[in-house]
Amino acid sequence: MSIRGAVTAALAAALTVPSGALSSGAGAVGAASVSQTPTIPGPSQTTHAAAADYADLHPGSAPPGVNDFTCRPTATHPNPVVLAHGSDSNAYSDWADIAPRLRDAGRCVFAVNYGAKEGATSFGTEDMYLSAGQVADFVHRVLAATGAARVDLVGFSQGATVTRYFLNRLGGAAVVDRWVGVASPTYGGVFYGLVPAADAVPRGLEVASLFTTTAVAQQAQGSDFLTDLNAGGDTVPGVRYTTIGTRYDEMIQPYTNVALRDPGAVNVLVQDRCPQNMTGHMNMVYDPYTVGLVLQALDPTAPDPECTAVPLGTGMAGMVGR
Repeated sequence: MSIRGAVTAALAAALTVPSGALSSGAGAVGAASVSQTPTIPGPSQTTHAAAADYADLHPGSAPPGVNDFTCRPTATHPNPVVLAHGSDSNAYSDWADIAPRLRDAGRCVFAVNYGAKEGATSFGTEDMYLSAGQVADFVHRVLAATGAARVDLVGFSQGATVTRYFLNRLGGAAVVDRWVGVASPTYGGVFYGLVPAADAVPRGLEVASLFTTTAVAQQAQGSDFLTDLNAGGDTVPGVRYTTIGTRYDEMIQPYTNVALRDPGAVNVLVQDRCPQNMTGHMNMVYDPYTVGLVLQALDPTAPDPECTAVPLGTGMAGMVGR
């Protein structure tokens, strides 16, 4: 189910389920969550829908060159890159374009599937506090295997927020150089106005969290998770932060909630650099211009991406309602 569909269903539940229906401990955050290191090589992809379809048919797939624990960083690129996928997704679905580009640029590239129910094939659905810990464990495994002192992190959507929690709250700043968030729900989304509507109902958001995934509820504007993460400042010293957002984000609304607000951050809006590119949330990690911005955020010597027109709604077919 898409985030929009999940939150719509949650709001309907919030409007119809009496508060007495909430049993003690129902919907407890973090009841179970598992992670996975995908290792089955899959091909590169050029669209999000094609990558998601392939991942559905080939669970445990990894983009080409990802999770080679024999890879050793070079003097030119001393930091391995660790990629974190978005909600209800996986490493292959979200990174089958960017990951091989990073590998071809001479980087050691790693990606973890985090935050799933035991036995599930879709990841990024469970408690984000636990997911951040899974990302932390994976990063330290990468550091131990490669001998690197630091990594660079790239997160898409939920993955950006999970990795930022690792940085800001779990000591990750000591081992991370650059952090790049693509369509990051930094201050959460209102999900087409559904969050304020649910919030207006007594215990609405609490009930809603029982009918959508824990992770989706934690990405709502004003959630306890985001309040905790951003308390006292949304950045910490020692890390170079870059967010990349789009004015046409279908999930994080208002789109200005993507941007970080504190020192140490560079906020990039695709349309400020390329006005005719109207890419949306779900297309960003397969939009050539956005991909180029990611590569440049990791390596400022990378060339400027070519600005071309991208129609509104590009990449939506095959992704809506998944």
